[in-house]
This record gives sequence, structure tokens and C-alpha cells, in this order.
Amino acid sequence: MARLTTFSKLLIVFLVVAGAFFGIRYAMDSGLISSSGSNNGEAPYTSSSSSSSKDAIKIGVVTWGGYAGGQYFNEGFAASSASRFSKEYGIDVEFVLNDDVDASLNAWKAGDIDLHWYTIDAFPTILPGLEAFDPVALFQADWSRGGDAIVARRGIQSVADLRGKKIAVAELTPSHSFLIWLLDAGGLTVNDVQIVKQASAIDAAAAFKSQQVDAAVVWSPDDEQCIRAVPGSRVLESTRSASNIIADFFFAKREYVNANRDKLQKLYEGWMRGAAEINSDNAAKSKAGRILSEGLGIPEADAIAAIDNVRLVTHGDNKNFFGLNTDFNGVDGNALYLRMANEYQNLGVMEGRAPSWRQISMPTLVQRTNLSGAEHDSEAAKTFTKVDDSAGKELEAISSKPVSISFRSGEHTLDENAKYIIDREFVEIAKAFANARIRIEGNTDNVGSRSSNVTLSERRARSVANYLIKEHSMSPNRLIIVGNGPDKPLASNNTEDGRAQNRRTDFQLVRE
Repeated sequence: MARLTTFSKLLIVFLVVAGAFFGIRYAMDSGLISSSGSNNGEAPYTSSSSSSSKDAIKIGVVTWGGYAGGQYFNEGFAASSASRFSKEYGIDVEFVLNDDVDASLNAWKAGDIDLHWYTIDAFPTILPGLEAFDPVALFQADWSRGGDAIVARRGIQSVADLRGKKIAVAELTPSHSFLIWLLDAGGLTVNDVQIVKQASAIDAAAAFKSQQVDAAVVWSPDDEQCIRAVPGSRVLESTRSASNIIADFFFAKREYVNANRDKLQKLYEGWMRGAAEINSDNAAKSKAGRILSEGLGIPEADAIAAIDNVRLVTHGDNKNFFGLNTDFNGVDGNALYLRMANEYQNLGVMEGRAPSWRQISMPTLVQRTNLSGAEHDSEAAKTFTKVDDSAGKELEAISSKPVSISFRSGEHTLDENAKYIIDREFVEIAKAFANARIRIEGNTDNVGSRSSNVTLSERRARSVANYLIKEHSMSPNRLIIVGNGPDKPLASNNTEDGRAQNRRTDFQLVRE
């Protein structure tokens, strides 16, 4: 009988071990056994405690408090086995922080990021560059509620005072949209001011701090820093009262959505649960603040302030945003998108035409989600306390927009054309600045006695208010009625044209 040499024995052992290794590897790759050793016929699920998972939904974000619902539910920014997305839904989620928006969008184009943030108002400006990737809007994350502000130097008390002034703004961004809305509320356009283009809101703040400009559109917390840096300056207006202009949302490539519908459905549901918890529980908000502090690299107090500067939207808010609630008559995504697409196209700063809202919105995640309970309801309208008209007359105006509404001589009843003018010229502004009071001031020419004109102008202003209350469901307590008669002419009453200008209704946004 032949004896095996030492080399032969080593060769046999090597072949046996190698065969076992590759056999097990084949079984794992084939799904016959799992990586944990169980053999249940299911693909193994793994999640990382600190590093990225190749199967994670990667979400591009910036330093902002409006994404706290998802980050809180994820127990942090990294894909983690501690994440509630992992524990309750079996998905990995990773937030990729990059304040260089262009670089982040390029990463989305390359497939390194799956979902990306933007604001619906500015979205039309980037869509021509994303056409090849077929992006679709999936869900809203927040409304800016103080996170965007316009700071102004000493002596600028209202929007009218901005006429001819230098304003630093990052073009084709939420800051630009906010400025357009505010100027419109004050009866101005961008042609009435000097736009000083900036690369970002941070640069706009720097220009204001160095007093190169008279005003700037900035993001929180730069607004407070600007006021401290420039003596006598103030926040002229912020999205705390301009509450329905800047809406953050997330979009993805249609191809990615179609291939990952189940994962994205779970992401949306968990995110909305997280937002609802933060909105209704101070302990949850404190925890979210700690998570944002670590993930954004900012002090915890600043992280809490960032959350307080937004409205974390709920499932009910998303139904309103995507037009799925037929009883909702507030600002939705379609209205914002269409308005700003037209604005930017008319300004000539946008290449090509934006696709329709129907083409770029995909509300299926919202439609297929069922979350019940008051915490998931949409946001209620602000409750205004009653202000006496005489006291309301003295409140400081942020802006004043004159609108010419024709009445028959001596009458105060609105005709259909007058209602159309109100709808076209003011209702959108009233809805966008939903947290601001509105003062309606009736004005006349000087034909007739002053006392009769004062009475007539007040009745006309009240007719306008009654129309807004009845047709647009505005709170009576929000509206302040003033009859100026002939006391505030815009032009000379010595000409027919001047008298026509003076027969007007002024819509003013006023500070509390």
C-alpha cells in the first residue's frame, strides 16, 4: 500500500477546505442559506451601525431644520441598525449633507444620491438641466416659518422704502422667490430695486454685514447675525408671516421610484410619523435637536431654533400640497410651482419652459399611505384675535398694494369684474402671507363732501372684506377695515386720471 507524502496530505487538506469554502459561498450567494446562518428562503437583511449600506436610500440635504422628521426617525444621519426605519420597516436610510447645492445635484445625477431636496418655488429654474433624468416630486418636508428673512438697514421701514435700493439676493433660489413675492405685496417689481446678485444666501448676508447693500435676503441664523453686525438694522419680513411661500420637498428619478416603490412608501410613512411626533411632543423635539446638532455640526440650541423656524409637515399637509383634499383652498404645490415658473420665465432668467405640474408630481406615496390620528392632520389656520378697527388703523404696515376696483358712483357693491380683480391682484398674496393681518383701506377722490366720502370708502372696504370672508374663507378677525375717504390721494384730484387713481382699495400686510 502506497503511503502519502507530506506534500500530498497538505494538498488534500487544501482541496477539502477550498471546496467547503466555495460551496458555502455559492449557497449564500444563491440565497439557500443566509449570512446569519438561518435558511428561511429569504434574502438576508443587513444594516450598518455606522457606515453606509449599499442598499440604503441616500438622501441629499443641506444644513436646515426642515428634514428633522426623517433624521429623527432614522436616529441620526447614518444608516444604522438603531434606526426605526431599520427596526420597523426593514430599510436603510442615509442622509448625505452637502451645502454645495450644485455639487450635491451632480451627485444625484450620477446616482450617488437617490432623493434630493429642493424648494418647489425654485424647482422650475433647475428642471431644464435635469430633463434627461426625468425627476418627479414625491413628498413635501416642510414650510419655512422664519427660516428665510429680508434684513434691511436703518430707515427702511416698509417694502415701499426698498424702491431704488440695493438688495443682495441669491438668484434663482428660495431667497429670490421670497423677494419677488414681498415686492409684489408692496406693489413693486424687481425692476423697482437694484438686485445685487450673490452666489448664496450666506454671501448675501456677508454683503449686508459689510454694508455693501441696503437689504439682503438671508437664511436663519444669518438674520440675527446681520442685525447684530449692522446697527439700526431690522428684519423687514420673514417667512414667519409669509408662511406659505417656501416649501421644501424631495424628488427622485422616475426610474428609481418605479424600481423602489415599496422602500419609498416605507420611507414616507416613517418620515411623517417622525414629523408628527416632533410637532406634538417636546421630548421628541429635544431628541431631534440633539440628532440635528450632531449631524449638522451646530450647537444644540441652534438646532432646536432651526426646527422652530419651520413647519414640519404632516401626512395631512402632504394631501393638501398635492391637491388630494378637495376641501382645501389654501396654497398647494401646483399653485406655487406654476406662479414661480411664470415669474422666472417673464424675468428672462430661466432657460426653456418648465414642464407642467402634472408631469413632475408623483403623489402616489401620499395616496397609498393611511395614517390616522390628530397628530397627522393638516395644519390649522392661524387663529387671529379681534382687533378694533380704530386700533388696527395704527398698526405698522409691512407692505401696501393699491388695487383699482371700480364702483358705480355712490355705490359700494362689488360687481363680478371687481371680484375678478381682487382674485387676480390680491388673493394669492393673502394666502401666501397667511400669518399676517390684512388691513383693507378704502379711498375716494374729493368729489362730494369729506364725511360722505369717508363713509362710502369704509363701506367699500367692508364689501371687499365680506367677499374675502365668504368666498375665500378668511377669518373676519384677520381683517381690519379702514375708510380714508379723500385723505390719502396718490395723485392730484384736479384731473380725471388723478381722481381715477385715488378711487382705489389698498391691501396692507400689517405687523401685530
